[in-house]
Amino acid sequence: MKSSMTLAPNRAMIIKHARFHVTFEKKYKHMKRLFVILTILSSVILFQNCKPYKPEGQGITGTITWLEGNQMPMVTESGNPASKPDPKPIKRFVRFYPLIKFSDLKIENGLYTAVADKPITEVETDENGRYSVQLSPGRYSVFVVEEGGLFANIFDGEGNVQPVTVKENEWTLLDIVVNYKAVY
Repeated sequence: MKSSMTLAPNRAMIIKHARFHVTFEKKYKHMKRLFVILTILSSVILFQNCKPYKPEGQGITGTITWLEGNQMPMVTESGNPASKPDPKPIKRFVRFYPLIKFSDLKIENGLYTAVADKPITEVETDENGRYSVQLSPGRYSVFVVEEGGLFANIFDGEGNVQPVTVKENEWTLLDIVVNYKAVY
């Protein structure tokens, strides 16, 4: 049997260790709370002044993509619908004309080969198919330049081709899928 003198230092060490452990846990919890509060506070400060980018002026912006081949719904041997390819971004020139009627165009092989009016401007898309052009408020027809002519595939009920309205201090989004070689 050990003497009480030998047990006393062990108890003192255990009590000292327990106090350290409790103190460490309290400090750890306090530091964890402080970290969460600082993270939230810094996020609020960081995002408080963030506003969405809005370019000045007005015009038309969008993406030009290419789609070809069979786009008909199909079912695989397993009975599931077959997946269709997504349109791919393409690099092309985009021409902007005053609003043009369908009757003022000549069409060959799905492309327009003669336009009665002169273009206002022309821009080239980047490698991701994106384009942007500043224009005065008004109505325009937009065409994508292809090797054999001009492409547009949207018409309104008044016979206007690819009509787009630009309003004062607003950017109009116009994404165009060039699909004259696709089958639906």
